[in-house]
Amino acid sequence: MMDKTEMAKKERRIYLSEVRRMAGKRFAATAVVLAALAFLVVSCRSRPEPPAQSPADPYAAARARMVEEIKGYSSPPIRDEKVLKAMGKVDRHLFVEESMRARAYENVPLPIGQGQTISQPYIVGLMTQAAALKGGEKVFEVGTGSGYQAAVLGEIAGQVYTIEILEPLARKAESLLKNLGYENVHVRVGDGFLGWPEQSPFDAILITCSVPKFPVPLVEQLKEGGRIIAPVGENMQALKVGTKKDGKIETKDLGPVLFVPMTGPGVEGEKK
Repeated sequence: MMDKTEMAKKERRIYLSEVRRMAGKRFAATAVVLAALAFLVVSCRSRPEPPAQSPADPYAAARARMVEEIKGYSSPPIRDEKVLKAMGKVDRHLFVEESMRARAYENVPLPIGQGQTISQPYIVGLMTQAAALKGGEKVFEVGTGSGYQAAVLGEIAGQVYTIEILEPLARKAESLLKNLGYENVHVRVGDGFLGWPEQSPFDAILITCSVPKFPVPLVEQLKEGGRIIAPVGENMQALKVGTKKDGKIETKDLGPVLFVPMTGPGVEGEKK
């Protein structure tokens, strides 16, 4: 039999062996944890960066300056916040030729092809304001051009019907307006002098080409109390607003302007 000293030594050896074994387990567990943490750090570092946000609208500042400029006119002023908001939203640079985009937000008319022009922003705002739209109305426009005026109207009115006699311009404007999401703007190729009878009566009618006088078919398609806005005259033109009362038109002069003349069989017959 072992004496007490030998038994104590044996128990000590067993104890030390167990301590080493437990330490080995703790070390292994710690190593596993450290390895896992290292994997997470590497994974986080190697994770792809999120896609960069789209760059800011490069034309936003120019568009804001344009709105401030037209607000500065006093004869007559443009104060309708709905009109100013619409013009601050519509991308005019998309409605001019690419070679003219650098000048898109200048307060000047610009060529759009086919011998036609896009009106200066102030005139677009003035004509839109003259229509006295509250929101939700049905509006008819003669002379779609590039579609800019129709887009501004589409930001306020419920439905916009616009007609252009030059088919290449009409198709281009129709495609652009559709791509921009203006589902409430409808484009047709035709003689604007005759209007769009099946969609009448209209709350407002805007004519973006000069006429000798308000065309009779358009006056007939104007709702009672509605407004018709047009540059009237040949050599000397004035922007006029007509309000329909008891079937007759009461007019107001907004000042001198210069627009390309209306073309087509309807107006030509009127001149004879």
